[in-house]
Amino acid sequence: MPSLNSGLAVALVALAGAAGLSGYGGDPNTLVIVTGQQATMPIPTFMEGPASLTANVDVADQLFLRLAELPPDLMTTDERRFVPVLAKSWTRRDSLTLAFDLDPRARWHDGQPVTARDVVFSFDRARNPQIAPKLAGLLHHVVSVTAEGDRRVVFRFDRVYAEQFYDATFNVSPIPSHLIPAKATVADPPREFVAHPIGDGPFRWVRSVPGQFIELAASPDFPLGAPRIKRLFFRTAADADTRINLLLSGEADATDNISAPLANVERVQAVPELRIVPLASPVVGYLLFNQRDRADRSKPHPILSDPTVRRAIALAIDRKPIVRSVFGQYAEVPYGPASQLLWIRRGAPKPAGADTAQARRLLAKTGWFDRDGDGIVERGGRPLTLTLSFPLTSEVRKQIALQVQEQLRRAGIRIELVRLEGPVWAERRARGDFDIDFSSATQDPTPSGLTQSWSCRGGTNVGGYCDPVVDSLLDRAIAMQSSTGPVWQEILRRIEASQPAVFVYAPSFIYAVSRRFSKAPIRPESSWLLLREWTLR
Repeated sequence: MPSLNSGLAVALVALAGAAGLSGYGGDPNTLVIVTGQQATMPIPTFMEGPASLTANVDVADQLFLRLAELPPDLMTTDERRFVPVLAKSWTRRDSLTLAFDLDPRARWHDGQPVTARDVVFSFDRARNPQIAPKLAGLLHHVVSVTAEGDRRVVFRFDRVYAEQFYDATFNVSPIPSHLIPAKATVADPPREFVAHPIGDGPFRWVRSVPGQFIELAASPDFPLGAPRIKRLFFRTAADADTRINLLLSGEADATDNISAPLANVERVQAVPELRIVPLASPVVGYLLFNQRDRADRSKPHPILSDPTVRRAIALAIDRKPIVRSVFGQYAEVPYGPASQLLWIRRGAPKPAGADTAQARRLLAKTGWFDRDGDGIVERGGRPLTLTLSFPLTSEVRKQIALQVQEQLRRAGIRIELVRLEGPVWAERRARGDFDIDFSSATQDPTPSGLTQSWSCRGGTNVGGYCDPVVDSLLDRAIAMQSSTGPVWQEILRRIEASQPAVFVYAPSFIYAVSRRFSKAPIRPESSWLLLREWTLR
């Protein structure tokens, strides 16, 4: 693996040398980022359901400020290391209470001051399940958010836990209470504000041309310092080849994750004016075993409910060469459900290697033998045949599934590949209609998100995995007041030992940036968050 700043730190692109690409219209103070989606509603507390697009978050990060931002290593449990942004400082009054003092220089782009009332208004919306159901679930431990004067906001929590500060700062950026109706929703948004958002961030809204681009302009009186980039375009190109061609032609300065195949990365690397930037990503891909009968969820799966069979399948898959063939040097085999983004992966054991002979021994131990010499083991006259489902749109999962199919055939297991249209795949997965599902999760920086898929009560636990010991450890790790690395790593070990899935890949995201920028920090948890700090060569 190339150096990724421990897979977590900010990637600083130190770019020197030849003059770079000209950017939009030849203006050297302009940055053009080409992306696959266009933002439709880049407004905090409105980015729910159909509006929960990465493109909305990317633009919202330029328009609106969080109270504070994560430290460079993304540690979510140490409030002393968070970076002040809208809040100039904070104090802890007791184990359940945090007080934030706002920067008095902060102004909305219409000139009005940002006040404690705006913060209270925004969190009242975020904590209302009728307005923002996803955010309300994330903030369920926040009991109250109140104002003390115009510049102080007080958060109170219902329990002691290590990520109180993270919950108060990461998921919600305040929005202007004087411009948005309190009860406005995604289904019934404030049309005028959506057409021309007014924030308090480093860039102001200029215009949106649907299907083409969004234009922003630097805010000259931004209290943390006016951005060096004066004009910012998020240009839209749904096709991956088109995005690369825009980069190669000089019509774009940067792009987010360059998609497979590896030849796309090589095309960009061949251009002297461009720089490849690998960065820790929040993605983890895995083969999820269905432990419940796909036809009757009240019954165990006739094959995969047996942990010995699941372990045999895992041992028969040699993940390292598969990952290398698809991602090259830009991915690794994870230990447990931990993407490169999660800090808990540091110090975790190395993933186990393949052992086809041991896989066959484990199958034999559970009564699976190749009695007719056709290469496939059987039990009770029935061959060991399982389906592997994945969406048509994922070329990465298709490439890996074909290799998994062949490796498992050598171990005596027949895999039938089932490629489905995205909505059909998602619907079948949600109702548990699969044997093995090729899943891909995008994780938040906090490890507490593991409760969603890997606890008995998890809302996205479609495979029927349930280990009360893991649930107890999760509760313990979340409730502790300080960093709990050893407990989280024990959780990963316990999940690995239960083998609810085969954790296949944790990729890097591959960005490309023009060399005309001498400093270009990119954040793993929010790619373009620090565009305000980019500088021209």
